[in-house]
Amino acid sequence: MVKLPPMMEIITAEQLMEYLGDYMLDTKPKEISEIQRLNYEQNMSDAMAVLHKLQTGLDVNVKFTGVRVFEYTPECIVFDLLDIPLYHGWLVDPQIDDIVKAVGNCSYNQLVEKIISCKQSENSELVSEGFVAEQFLNNTATQLTYHGLCELTSTVQEGELCVFFRNNHFSTMTKYKGLLYLLVTDQGFLTEEKVVWESLHNVDGDGNFCDSEFHLRPPSDPETVYRGQQDQIDQDYLMALSLQQEQQSQEINWEQIPEGISDLELAKKLQEEEDRRASQYYQEQEQAAAAAASASASASASASASTQAPQSQPAQASPSSGRQSGNSERKRKEPREKDKEKEKEKNSCVIL
Repeated sequence: MVKLPPMMEIITAEQLMEYLGDYMLDTKPKEISEIQRLNYEQNMSDAMAVLHKLQTGLDVNVKFTGVRVFEYTPECIVFDLLDIPLYHGWLVDPQIDDIVKAVGNCSYNQLVEKIISCKQSENSELVSEGFVAEQFLNNTATQLTYHGLCELTSTVQEGELCVFFRNNHFSTMTKYKGLLYLLVTDQGFLTEEKVVWESLHNVDGDGNFCDSEFHLRPPSDPETVYRGQQDQIDQDYLMALSLQQEQQSQEINWEQIPEGISDLELAKKLQEEEDRRASQYYQEQEQAAAAAASASASASASASASTQAPQSQPAQASPSSGRQSGNSERKRKEPREKDKEKEKEKNSCVIL
């Protein structure tokens, strides 16, 4: 367990990465065989190499056969070494035979490749399989199915704290009195001190908000919450771009690191690379915020000028003007998320 100093109310990403790295180094098994030791050290090296990505996002590749079935990658090793369960609910219903046959045991990346291959095939049966698989991805664009939700509800243990993957995001999840809840982290809830959890009881994303004791607690100002959620979507998009640029940029060549390097020297190298990446990301965030503020000021100046010019055209009402009900607000996010899903299919699973 990671222990923070008493009275600490704020922790930076760099500090948190340092605590997690120290924890992983401290939990090294004591009495293990030589083969197990070599395997553990390899896993530790792989995990340390991707630990800095926790600040922006990890790549995971789901399989559609079980709520805990992922392609085993260094990113998944991080969760194993930290002893944190990782779940998803993007499952194929085993009662729908044609989808089961089309998807098979493929991971997400493999299924996308299969769809492309099937479309180019001259075999009508393969073309049909590719079409069925593509329809499955399109119809489950929110990355959660009702079969998956049922499996999650029966698999997650009461009171268990775990990580839930959906919509290319990681969320903290728990189970209370048989129901699943996700920790609320959207910017729109910064001023909603009593809103802590959101129930996960359907695939449409229309959950109920609760306080820390799981008592119903609707937001005091839905419009403010909605605007904050839109800001969060924009920030998520910037994070996705940052992660894509990171993947394309030059990374540390871990194969050239000497085999005899100590844990301390390795940690220092990782910390230096982590600081560089974090600094680059925050600079991009500040530039984006400055650009948004400049655009807002320009829009205000234009609005002021239009009120002084009688011959100008009347202003058009924006889609976000006026208040919407809670359900409508959440559903209005779907088109933007679908756009992000299309981008995801092109660039594999980029997780935020």
